[in-house]
Amino acid sequence: MGILERFETGLDKLVNGAFAKAFRSDVQPVEVAAALQRELDDKAAVVSRESTMAPNHFTVELGPFDFDRLSPYAQALNTEFGAMVTEHAQEQNYTLIGPVQVTMTRADDLATGMFRVASTSQAGVVAQPQIPVAPSNQPQTRAASPVDGIDSPDHVPSPFSAASVDLPKPLNARLVINDTGIPLTSPVITIGRGTDAGIRIDDPGISRHHAEIRHDGTGTGFSIIDLASTNGTLVAGERIGEKVLSDGDEIRMGSTLIVFRSG
Repeated sequence: MGILERFETGLDKLVNGAFAKAFRSDVQPVEVAAALQRELDDKAAVVSRESTMAPNHFTVELGPFDFDRLSPYAQALNTEFGAMVTEHAQEQNYTLIGPVQVTMTRADDLATGMFRVASTSQAGVVAQPQIPVAPSNQPQTRAASPVDGIDSPDHVPSPFSAASVDLPKPLNARLVINDTGIPLTSPVITIGRGTDAGIRIDDPGISRHHAEIRHDGTGTGFSIIDLASTNGTLVAGERIGEKVLSDGDEIRMGSTLIVFRSG
């Protein structure tokens, strides 16, 4: 049994009579499922002999009539669509940089029975608990990563000790990643792919300890420092070693876009 047949079987188990009646005509879920598979395959990109990257965020645009008809079942359908896309990606050995998410939206320019599918890649982001720390007088050393995406074991992710310190109040600075704001509540926050990073981003183009965001200790200013990452850190399209951040600055690490907001 193929993925689409399993999808239909699972949908039959999920729906009741009223739900099934909604799918007698117009846009059919299996048509959307097939389109999601095609979108995944069409957008898959070979990045190495062992890795093919594919999108993980999908938007299904429906005309007003179909959207109104299907929206009561959106949560159940999106879950089934996401599971189907994940299964197809696993069968094709695609690499996804975050969990699959499918969202149905309304598009007023589409007629009944018509739909569009679009996709993007968005890294999974986890904000770890931020423990306030104070600067020490010990110099920091950094070693370049000898292997793509992997930092040197001699890398020192932070020159700060565990002593507590309070930031000036009020302080509403944050990083916006995938439409989610992550408050900057510690004087130093490490960003990277490693599980010990203060902000962990599941993006293969990001090093385990990629960069740090540091508060200036006096006002509300923040700087970003690249930690000798393999692929570098870009601010406003320029590769940086260290840079003072301004509100709205766009930071690029790997395939992930981060926006700094000062308040």
